Amino acid sequence: MNDSSWATPPHAGYWGPSDQGPVQGAAPAGPAYDAHDAQHTRPMPIVPDGPAYGGDQDDDRGAARLSGPLFQDEPFRNTTVRDETTSAQPFAAPQKQDPEPMPDASQPAPAPQKKSAGRDLGAAIGVGVGLGVVIIASLFFVKAVFVGVIAVAVVVGLWELTSRLQERKGIKAPLVPLALGGAAMVVAGYVRGAEGAWVAMALTALAVLVWRMTEPPEGYLKDVTAGVFAAFYVPFLATFVAMMLAAEDGALRVLTFLLLTVVSDTGAYAVGWRFGTHKLAPRISPGKTREGLVGAVSFAMAAGALCMQFLIDDGTWWQGLLLGLAVAASATLGDLGESMIKRDLGIKDMGTLLPGHGGIMDRLDSLLPTAPVVWLLMVLFVGSG
Repeated sequence: MNDSSWATPPHAGYWGPSDQGPVQGAAPAGPAYDAHDAQHTRPMPIVPDGPAYGGDQDDDRGAARLSGPLFQDEPFRNTTVRDETTSAQPFAAPQKQDPEPMPDASQPAPAPQKKSAGRDLGAAIGVGVGLGVVIIASLFFVKAVFVGVIAVAVVVGLWELTSRLQERKGIKAPLVPLALGGAAMVVAGYVRGAEGAWVAMALTALAVLVWRMTEPPEGYLKDVTAGVFAAFYVPFLATFVAMMLAAEDGALRVLTFLLLTVVSDTGAYAVGWRFGTHKLAPRISPGKTREGLVGAVSFAMAAGALCMQFLIDDGTWWQGLLLGLAVAASATLGDLGESMIKRDLGIKDMGTLLPGHGGIMDRLDSLLPTAPVVWLLMVLFVGSG
């Protein structure tokens, strides 16, 4: 319906809602106002857009009453508008509605979003390559330098762990005895083997207990417990890398350990990112999938067979398959364990020291629990060297 053509109701006069009589002031009905003779041809007045009022409201916002000299020369019949429900309503200007935009058929459908890796891969790759160069250079040229690299990584990892414990849980694990004892633990493991590592671990735990006595007793138990845990979790497990290095072919054993761990993590990430649909441990780490675990095992076993066959003296490919399987299991469990700690602390990363990776502890999570596994299997397969 447009503004110039309005339906004329079959009523003579102005009528409100159906349960009301004629409105006061409306033109009376009579012969001059017969419905068959009267036709309203004057263009309807323009009323500003706004809500139509009706019912009992009788003001200038309601239906317009046209009276006065201007309308005395011709009969006046108030027109009404019938909506889609066919109920008569007092006259009101139709609401202007913006037409709904028609879909543009020429526009292509939006492309599906690609999966995101969740990190800056460029920075992660650059940092990883840089760390690899430092490790390989120190590993094959001067073993003592590599022992120093392990000790530095241990101290930085302890600093990150104790800092997060204090920030998020209010636990004050003493860093000084942990850092000194952790560095000594790595050196003792390289020089004296497993015996030296255990003695250094015991002395470090004792130092933590004594150091904490210099502060008030409140929170003593939780602080020393966290300190002993940190001493075992970071430096003691890292000592097995130094013990591997002490063998005659120690550089190749450490290289095999690093390669298998990295390959396991890479296989888990690549397969899980591309094919992962079934969650492995959604309450601990929602990003890990069963498909990713299969990728970790497959990649690690293949790399283990190659490394044991071509890098390790007296090693065989089937030993490498077992070694790769064990590495994939320990690396996955270590990653989940670190995720449990970070979830309990309410953080994503242990630090920000390594762009694209997080902190040192975020890179040691798979390496630390894998070190004793590789050391033990190497001793069983080819001896202590």
